[in-house]
Amino acid sequence: MIASEQPQSSPATTAPQHVVVIGGGLAGLSSACVLAARGHRVTLCEKNEWVGGKAAVLHTEGYRFDMGPTILTLPSVLRRVFAEADRNLDDYLEMVPLDPQWRCFFEGTSAANTTENTVLDLVADVDAMKQHLREFTGNDSAADGYEKFIRVSEQLHGVSDRFFFWRSIGGLADTMEVGGAFSAAVLKDVLSLRMGRSVASVVRSHVPEHRVSQMMDHFTQYVGSSPYASPAVLCSIAHMQTEEGIWYPLGGTRAVPEALAKLACELGVEIRTCTDILEIQTAASGVQGVVTAGGETIPCDAVVSNCDAVRTYRELLQGTPAAKAFERKQNYEAACSGVVLYLGLNRRYDQLLHHNFVFSKDPKDEFDHIYRRGELAPDPTAYVCAPSVSEPGVAPAGGEALYILVHTPYLRSRHDWKAMLPHYREVILDKLERTAGMDGIRDAIVTEDSLTPEDIHNRYRVLNGAIYGLASHGKFTGAFKPGNRRKDVPGLYLAGGAAHPGPGMPMVLMSGWIAADSLDQDARAGRLDMATVGSTA
Repeated sequence: MIASEQPQSSPATTAPQHVVVIGGGLAGLSSACVLAARGHRVTLCEKNEWVGGKAAVLHTEGYRFDMGPTILTLPSVLRRVFAEADRNLDDYLEMVPLDPQWRCFFEGTSAANTTENTVLDLVADVDAMKQHLREFTGNDSAADGYEKFIRVSEQLHGVSDRFFFWRSIGGLADTMEVGGAFSAAVLKDVLSLRMGRSVASVVRSHVPEHRVSQMMDHFTQYVGSSPYASPAVLCSIAHMQTEEGIWYPLGGTRAVPEALAKLACELGVEIRTCTDILEIQTAASGVQGVVTAGGETIPCDAVVSNCDAVRTYRELLQGTPAAKAFERKQNYEAACSGVVLYLGLNRRYDQLLHHNFVFSKDPKDEFDHIYRRGELAPDPTAYVCAPSVSEPGVAPAGGEALYILVHTPYLRSRHDWKAMLPHYREVILDKLERTAGMDGIRDAIVTEDSLTPEDIHNRYRVLNGAIYGLASHGKFTGAFKPGNRRKDVPGLYLAGGAAHPGPGMPMVLMSGWIAADSLDQDARAGRLDMATVGSTA
């Protein structure tokens, strides 16, 4: 497991720093806990009434919905955050493993060589999954290809552990710096990253079967990018998931930020909700403080920004030389957004597992609409979460608190979601009926809410309503996000899905840890008092 292989940093040896964490998402909470555990004074400011960011909760008419992330992988990352304070995660959170991990629904197509709808379950054990694939396809080809793909994924996971995770990385040069440039071992690892190849090409080189390859593409949907444009190194996610499994926190995903907030309070973090930060104050020597929407100035020694990286520079550092340089140098694109339907049903659909994917007929066309054209996919893939499978109390007896997510383009000026949502709702519900056999779903709806890209943009201060921060597009450098330690603004650190190592629950928790660790190391080395300004990724 990742966490156990990484040494703990020693406690701060200089005077404790006062750190302001901007944003109480999972990354912000992670940073706050780690910094406080290492002896720093932490003030966490959150613009909303709750902490947890997108991991919010909706209660309505006896139904409980997780509003944001619903799939928890790599629990070792979360355990490491609690271990910083010598706490055991199990004392704060109860998690149950889910296996099968997903259920996949496919519509009959000529590409799949069948006119019948089909169902395939993803299980963690590779040998068991091979048997599933033999039964599903009627031959050994997909099973053998899947096993070889998982071996490639494991190797890429190992490279990521050595050069990418648990440290501030902003580009390929930083990985060389960590590993030791020009060594034969580093060169071998870099070559193994399959630079210049996409996720989709690697997947299909192992498993060309239409349906199985589509399922395998979706290991990378945690990063909200097209597998046809994302770098092959992201295939490593498959091994991470099969190695540590998928888990459900009892109480829903919302239980994760609640556990982190409890730990933060125990460690003395001052959590200030309804406190929007409008400006990061800087001088030649670096960060000086922050200014709230109410006009209050909070002096501090350093800032961890859990806001979107681009919006941090564009809005919170507006007008500064660093902001202007960031805009000139960077060419970051928002990841996709999405529509979420929260449907309280008076029935359950027995064919659903906890996690389900209802796949489009033509993934290439779907991704082309979302990522290249910036348009809604006419035949979308829908992720469907049916949590009553694991926790019946999320809904009244016999009912279901159904969570449906369909990826959409990030927000464009031409998008009017008040006009677009009613039509797309019908497209989504038709898809569920047609492909997953969820007949009569409209008649089963007792309560209904939704979230659109416009809502996400306004609610969470993310770039153009992107759910997953910045897109991971680019076959050579698409995996790289802005580095956590900002060399252009001493005392500024980034955390969250739009910073290294990227989006997804474990990655943003790791991002918060990296930001905190980088800050702590700089404090111990006396670098927070230096005025050196350099370039940054």
